[in-house]
Amino acid sequence: MSDSAAPRPYRSYVYAYPHKTAYRPLPDPAPSLAALWRDEPKDALSLYAHIPFCEVRCGFCNLFTRIGAPDELTTRYLDALDRQATAVREALGDRGPVRFATAAFGGGTPTFLTADELERLCDIAEKRMGVDLRAVPLSVETSPATATADRLALLAERGATRLSIGVQSFVEAEARAAVRPQRRADVESALGRIRETGVPVLNIDLIYGIDGQTEESWRSSLDAAHAWRPEELYLYPLYVRPLTGLGRISPAADREWDEQRLRLYRFGRDHLLARGYEQVSMRMFRRTDAAPLGPDDYACQTDGMIGLGCGARSYTSALHYSFDYAVDMREIRTIIDAYTEAADFSRAEVGRWVDAGEARRRHLLQSLLQAEGMPVAGYEERFGASPFADFPAELARFEALGWLDEEAPSGLLRLSPEGLAHSDGLGPELFSPSVRAAMAAYEPK
Repeated sequence: MSDSAAPRPYRSYVYAYPHKTAYRPLPDPAPSLAALWRDEPKDALSLYAHIPFCEVRCGFCNLFTRIGAPDELTTRYLDALDRQATAVREALGDRGPVRFATAAFGGGTPTFLTADELERLCDIAEKRMGVDLRAVPLSVETSPATATADRLALLAERGATRLSIGVQSFVEAEARAAVRPQRRADVESALGRIRETGVPVLNIDLIYGIDGQTEESWRSSLDAAHAWRPEELYLYPLYVRPLTGLGRISPAADREWDEQRLRLYRFGRDHLLARGYEQVSMRMFRRTDAAPLGPDDYACQTDGMIGLGCGARSYTSALHYSFDYAVDMREIRTIIDAYTEAADFSRAEVGRWVDAGEARRRHLLQSLLQAEGMPVAGYEERFGASPFADFPAELARFEALGWLDEEAPSGLLRLSPEGLAHSDGLGPELFSPSVRAAMAAYEPK
């Protein structure tokens, strides 16, 4: 590919930087969490608890999750989560205020847990970590099969402000094609139960690019979702990853698939914008009349993240860390078993150090991929330099491709609509050479 050629539009979903495939085992002795967090600001942390269980593994899924939980595995997992939370809260110390600004339970499918187990998860967040779940935004992921009345009622009572349900498609044939077998009636029933809880934000996830999907069938799913007037909708392009249930696609079909996904993305975007939604990012759309969740004082570019569970990441300013990562089911089971048996959670075992250059890349990337863009002055205040001086070649290329908004107000670096459409091609262009090399050297397992 020449420097002037546009990157393919669907290269990588950039939801964190550096990507987990760039993480490596940290040298012995592994750094202690107490040392890592000693001098970090801890007054606006985010808590993420990862539950790695699902009732079925979707064909497109490359998340860290397993099917089922035999032999009281969920109990042993929550026991380990409790031990980890205790160790992490001790490592955060009491030298300064420790406050959480936001919380989320993800997976996997957190509502794979029973209502009693979900209550225990909430207790771990509150009693071990000190999160006031009723005072901060709390997002929980669910699925049609696990969104039962007792689970949802418990989450609403404990302070959930957002319930996100992965529907993917309301067309049963498309759901089967994505190896996500489900009945439309069951999906609608689950959505009804979620609305009955009164939780203020319903998010529905949909996927485009499924084999056989057309603009007409895509419109059908969009309209079926819109009938519930969700406060948020996420539109995800389908990806096929190594070691997942869907087969590989030929290079020729890849090019056709890119065009199909771009066509469906633009259709979905315009369809939602015409129905009272605003675009927050390439994937996220929010209803313009939806009530705000409350003060949002957590910034992913600068504030710390505490991840609990064997698939969660944690972020300090200098180190991003987690546990080992896998996609293959056998490898995942091994990692989960090791997590449940662990006694010492006081050290970071796997991760990647983030130097000043990587921090600049991360800030630019995570800001630019938001539809609102990035105030240049904020970048300059944090790093003492202009993003145009730090990334002249990248930003010049984005401009040449028409990906920067020429009509953005002065001082605001913002993507154009076409730039947002190509977020998954643009994002990897900002990866550093060392992160690219580490990701390329990673052997999927």
